[in-house]
Amino acid sequence: MNSSPRPHRSVSFNQAVEASPSLARLTGLVEDSSARLKAIESLIPQTLRPAVQAGPIDGDAWCLLLSSNAAAAKVRQLLPLIQARLASKGWKVTSIRLKILINRT
Repeated sequence: MNSSPRPHRSVSFNQAVEASPSLARLTGLVEDSSARLKAIESLIPQTLRPAVQAGPIDGDAWCLLLSSNAAAAKVRQLLPLIQARLASKGWKVTSIRLKILINRT
């Protein structure tokens, strides 16, 4: 039994993604979610934009992460416009979930 440790080989993030199909899929979903947020950014009032983050994609459902209930209420009013914008850009999004991030201090 060889007790010497195996040498660790460092790999870049891109190399790790290329070597792992599941990591590549996850990275693709993150990039897609970010692109969706960028596509709808102009619909969100500028003062509200820092309160909105791209969230996970689950099939035809997309999630927006919000910093407060007030931000969620404002974004909820924009959902029809957001869905129309996404559809015009070629994304099939049948539902958008809003999740409020809990700030633990």
